[in-house]
Amino acid sequence: MGKKVTIADKPNFPKFLFWDFRFDEIEWREDYLTVIARIIERGNDEEWKEMLRFYTKEKVLAALRNEIAYLPDYAIEKACAYFSLRKEDLLCYTKNLWKPKHWI
Repeated sequence: MGKKVTIADKPNFPKFLFWDFRFDEIEWREDYLTVIARIIERGNDEEWKEMLRFYTKEKVLAALRNEIAYLPDYAIEKACAYFSLRKEDLLCYTKNLWKPKHWI
């Protein structure tokens, strides 16, 4: 039999933020990088608070610094302002610096 999911096992995020996923099948703990990136990109203040409650600030910061490989520029700015980080502290920013740019 499957394990019963409790409130402590999943965050309280609105389904519309994950419109491209099967919401009821998301593995919230295992898929934390995708979820954190999505909330940083598209979430409001309440969703950010829920992200920090569920994953902890330490885990979110570790993901930003070491694991999340891509965020759009506006999300990088938002994360840096919220957590008082420098862009250079984020893997997604430093990784983007190494991508070749068009010379035109």
